[in-house]
Amino acid sequence: MFGWHGKILRIDLNRKSFQIDTPAPELFHKFIGGRGLAGHFLKDCITLSYDDPKMPVLFFTGPLVNTPSPTSGRMTIMSKSPLTGTIGDSSVGGSFGTMLKKAGLDGIIITGCSDHLCGIEIFDDKINIVSARELAGQTVSGLNRILKDKGATAVIGPAAENNVRFSSIVIDDHYAAGRMGLGLNLASKNIKYITVKGSGKTLVADPAGLKTAGEDIFRLVSASPALMGDYGISKFGTGALYDLMDARHMMPTHNFRKTRFDHASLMNAPAFHQRYAPTNTGCRGCHIRCKKIAEDGRPLPEFESMSHFSALIGNQDMDTVMTANHFCNDYGVDTITAAATIACYFELTGKHPATENVIALLSDIVFQRGIGEQLGKGSAQFAENFGFPQSSMSVKRLELPAYDPRGAYGMAMAYSVSSRGGCHLRAYPVSHEILRKPVPTDRFTFAGKARIIKLQEDVNAVADSLTACKFIFFAATLEEYAKVYSAVTSLNISGQELMKIGERICYQERIMNAQNGFTAKDDDLPPRFFKESKNSDDEKAPKPINRKDFLKARDAYYVVRGLNENGMPTREKAEELGLLAS
Repeated sequence: MFGWHGKILRIDLNRKSFQIDTPAPELFHKFIGGRGLAGHFLKDCITLSYDDPKMPVLFFTGPLVNTPSPTSGRMTIMSKSPLTGTIGDSSVGGSFGTMLKKAGLDGIIITGCSDHLCGIEIFDDKINIVSARELAGQTVSGLNRILKDKGATAVIGPAAENNVRFSSIVIDDHYAAGRMGLGLNLASKNIKYITVKGSGKTLVADPAGLKTAGEDIFRLVSASPALMGDYGISKFGTGALYDLMDARHMMPTHNFRKTRFDHASLMNAPAFHQRYAPTNTGCRGCHIRCKKIAEDGRPLPEFESMSHFSALIGNQDMDTVMTANHFCNDYGVDTITAAATIACYFELTGKHPATENVIALLSDIVFQRGIGEQLGKGSAQFAENFGFPQSSMSVKRLELPAYDPRGAYGMAMAYSVSSRGGCHLRAYPVSHEILRKPVPTDRFTFAGKARIIKLQEDVNAVADSLTACKFIFFAATLEEYAKVYSAVTSLNISGQELMKIGERICYQERIMNAQNGFTAKDDDLPPRFFKESKNSDDEKAPKPINRKDFLKARDAYYVVRGLNENGMPTREKAEELGLLAS
C-alpha cells in the first residue's frame, strides 16, 4: 500500500499480548485514517463505560503522516469521554504520529487493564510492557526527562492518576490531547506512558505529483494574512485571535456574563511576546510553526488558554496566565475545562482571583483536595451539585471555548450540534464569520448556517483523518488536498469524494452518540445565551440569540445532515453512507 502500511497493533493488557491486524485496503479507503478509522474501531464498544477494560483507547495516524505532505505530522487519540459520555477524540501534534508510521503502524488499539502502573515501549517491531510503579505521581516534564531517549512520548500526569475527569494526554512534553478527559482513559488502564520510535519509511505513489500538489498549498498559505501575515498565526500563534475576539465583542468574560475584557489590550499575544521572547516551533511536517516556547522553556498559552485564564475568570495578571497554562500542561489538565470550571466556581461562590489563588485552586483539582474534588468533575457536575446547572457554560457537558456564540451564530450552531459537545473545532465557523475565509458570511444571522456548518464538519472530519492541520484550510481547500492524497496513495479522488467520506465519518459519530442516549435535547446552548444580560454595561455587546430562530436553524441542520426531527440518525441515511455493513 502507498500512504498506509496496512498494519494496526492491538495490545491486550489483560493478557499482555500483541497482535498485528491487517484490514482489507477498502477499510482504509472508506475511513482514510485518524479520526475516521479510529471511530470505526470504537463503534462496537461505544455503549460501554469509559473505564470498562473492553473500552479501547485508540491512537491512529493518517496516510499523509511521515510523507512530505503539508501539515501532516498529526494524529488522533480516541475513546469514550469520561467527562461527557460522548465520543471522545483529540487531534494532536508533536512527533508521535510520525514515529508510529516510522514503526510501520497505522494505529494502536489498546484494551484491557494492567494489574499495575505500566509503560508501553515500541521500537519498530519490538513492543514491551514495562513496570512504571516508580513513576506514579510524576509530572509530564519529569517523565519526559526520564524517557528522553525512547522516541516520541504520550504521557499522563498526576491529574489522570487522581481521577480528574478532564485530564489530558501530553505528547512530546508540549502538545496536549486536552479535551474530553482522555488522560483518564489511559489511567483507567493503568498506563502511565507510551513511547514509540521507528526507522522506516512510508511509500508515496507519485513523489513528483506530491511535490507539485504541496507547492500549490504552500503558495496559498504564503498569501494568507491570517496564517502568515505580520499579525497572523505563524507570527503570534493562535493567540493572534485575542485582540480580534475582543474587538468583535466576542471574548467570554466573567463566565460569559460579559463579552469584552477591560484589560484585553494589556494581555494580548504581542504583550506575551514582548515579555517572554518566545522562539518558534511546531508539529512535524508544518511550516506555519504556530507553537511558541518562552526563553525559560515554558510554552506560551494557545488562544483558548490565554483568553480563559484572563478574561473568563476575570484575571488581569499575565504571569498568572502563564503559570496556570504551564501548570495544566505539566500536571496533565485540559486548560479550557479547568478555567471554565473555575469561572463557574467564582460565579456561584462570589469569589474572585484577587481573593482566590488560581494556581492553588488548580493544585486542589489535580490532587483532589477540598473543593478540588468537586471541581475535578467539570463545571456541569459542579453546577448541578451547587443547585444552579445553568451556570455551567457547556454543551453535552463539555465547556465552551473562547468564542461567545452571541457574536457569531454559526458558532452557536456549531457548539450545539457538535458530536464532542461544546467544541469550536468540529466546524470552526470563525474562519468565515470572523476571518472571512474562504468567503465572508453575516455573523448575526442563521440564514444558510445549517448547510455551512454541516459542510465544514465534513471538511474537518477529513482533515482529522488524513491527518492535516485545520488552520491550513484558511488558505487551502479539499481540492488541493485531494491532489496530495491522490499523489500519496495512488487513489484518484476528488475533493467532493473526500467530502463524502467526511460525511460518513460525522454520521458514524452521530450514531455512536445516539446509542448513548443523546438526542435533540442535548443539541442546545446554555440558557444564558438566549436571555438579556444583567451584568454587561457594554452598549455594543451582542444581543441575546433568538431562540425560535436557533431552533429553526437546528431543524434545518437535521435535514441537511440526514437526521430525523429529534436529531437521530436514520437507517436510510446510514445505508446510503455504507455504515450498516461496515
